[in-house]
Amino acid sequence: MDVVLASPVPMALLLGDDLVVFYNDGYAELIGDRHPHALGRPAAEAFAEVWRDPGAGEALERVYRHGEPFLQREAVLPADRQGPAEPAVFTRGHCAVRDSTGRIVGVLTVSAQTTQLTQQLQSLSDFAAALSGTLTLDDVARVTLRYCLHSFDADRVSFAVDEGSAWRLVRRIRGELLDEADERLPPLWRRMSAESALPAVVSARSGVASFTADGQPLRGVAADRHDEKIRALAALPLRTSVVRGSLTIGYREPRPWSPAERALLAASAELVGQAAERARRFETQHGTAQMLQRSMLPERLPDLPRLRIAARYDPGVDGNAAGGDFYDAFLLPTGALGVVLGDVAGHDLQAAARMGQVRAALRALALVDPRPDAVLDGLDRLVASLGVACGTQELFVTVVFGVIDADRELVTLASAGHPAPLIRRAGPDAAVAEFVDVPPAPPLGLGGRARTVTVPFRPGDTLLLYSDGVVERRWQDVAAGMAGLGAAVTGAAGGDPRALCAVATAAVPGATEDDVAVLAVEYAVRPSRSASMEVPAEPTAPSRVRHWMTAQLTEWQVPEAVIGAAVLCTSELTTNALLHAGTAARVEVDLSAERLLVSVADSGTRGQVTRAQTDTLSSRGRGLGLIEELSDAWGTDPTVRGSTVWFEILIPADGPRVGDAPAG
Repeated sequence: MDVVLASPVPMALLLGDDLVVFYNDGYAELIGDRHPHALGRPAAEAFAEVWRDPGAGEALERVYRHGEPFLQREAVLPADRQGPAEPAVFTRGHCAVRDSTGRIVGVLTVSAQTTQLTQQLQSLSDFAAALSGTLTLDDVARVTLRYCLHSFDADRVSFAVDEGSAWRLVRRIRGELLDEADERLPPLWRRMSAESALPAVVSARSGVASFTADGQPLRGVAADRHDEKIRALAALPLRTSVVRGSLTIGYREPRPWSPAERALLAASAELVGQAAERARRFETQHGTAQMLQRSMLPERLPDLPRLRIAARYDPGVDGNAAGGDFYDAFLLPTGALGVVLGDVAGHDLQAAARMGQVRAALRALALVDPRPDAVLDGLDRLVASLGVACGTQELFVTVVFGVIDADRELVTLASAGHPAPLIRRAGPDAAVAEFVDVPPAPPLGLGGRARTVTVPFRPGDTLLLYSDGVVERRWQDVAAGMAGLGAAVTGAAGGDPRALCAVATAAVPGATEDDVAVLAVEYAVRPSRSASMEVPAEPTAPSRVRHWMTAQLTEWQVPEAVIGAAVLCTSELTTNALLHAGTAARVEVDLSAERLLVSVADSGTRGQVTRAQTDTLSSRGRGLGLIEELSDAWGTDPTVRGSTVWFEILIPADGPRVGDAPAG
């Protein structure tokens, strides 16, 4: 009895034929509300509702009668039936207690709680499920940091992967505030040298795990005070053939790193390694496919005084596939503007290659004879010839081609099996979107004859060409999708082509498995002013952009309220571009009588931010919420290299008149 009462481990002593219950303070905490009523009572009465359960009364009586020790590896104490929803799990051992003559006089029960380990094993299963849904290394990093920080109750977690001649690392610390916009952004990677002494890099480079129980494992390589406070650190390599990396878990207090905990960490690192390997393969395939796709699209669209042009391309569900959607806009020898949008059936390299052939042939035909019907008739013969050469009758190509004559305020269109173009007309009271009734013709390659239609295209109007992925959804009639597109374009805040491209791609709810391509051309009421600035990848860049923007918009006599909002939004976009691309960016400003349009384009890959940049640029995702609040429209567009984020602010009616200003 003295041993039981003095022990810090939960113990109970069951004495005599009735197994009268005595226990220490540790056991009293385990049984909760049953204390003190269970003290001194027969066990069958104290735990009556569970006494007949397997491994309960029968096991204790067998130990008492026969002296055979009994071990319950996973047991739920009776008290937990009235306790929390998640019952505590224990390992319990029962052994006979004998007197000086060797006679059995009772049973000693020793309990060790294993709830935390059980919860961690369940969490490991949830972790595996979450990692199974990741596609990129950014996704793997997000899931890994969130899981390890919470499941291991850690103070610091880091994830590192190789970048060829260097390493990149992302870290999260306890108490770090991340909002929803932060979680949507790519993680903030830090670039490390190939010979860095950081334990994460050392473990990844050597392939050997290390465990520091108490010390200063990050001394000399600490990035900040959070690293300096770490005393216990586990660094585990990711053992894969495709990607080298590591996972580290750190604490501010000493930690012995028990064998069970080391095994759990090793299992976690194994899961992370498998996910990182899948992600690296996906990113390689995805990058190749998308670069092929975008390299066949025009890198820059014509910059004209009165015709503003924008386009958007979004790949389908399978990001590894190169699709056949394409668009183009180019000046014709007559001075008119040729615009085209088409769709070559398929989502493979062959479809992308045929798309490139069709687009190149269309431009060549249009430069010789720009009449839309003549161009499509020539394309029809080309596609038929390609089908014969390939030995297939499954070459399915649709296209719409138009010629915009701004001087005559007309647009002439012809279509080969493509969805009807849409024109948003700016009325005196409200805008109206109307589909152009183009004479029908079969897809290319079937011997059809295209016919043209010519309709007015006046200042304030915007022409919208789109692929079927914009309006088609599984289990939904196409007519409903067309109606949704028309309603969305009618209700748009303005006719700006970049904003309308974003509106069109989001007009019909639900996911699409097809590629989405949109091309918009606005006939501006007045010429606009434009300016641009190359932004170097330096910590002082956002400040330089703010000064340049303020001076430029002030010179253009933009209202002060618009200047303040635009400068703040541009600063945030520039900061995020430098953080997540790590290379120089380009800021473009376009001012018309109706709106101010600003875009920030990067041209690099994520994860190449220097240490100085990481320290200085800290706005993170909260800037996106700010832009959504201050602007009238905003969006992101993929480009041939990198990506572009833009926003639009409408100018009040008493704003600047830019009609007399020269374009450019």
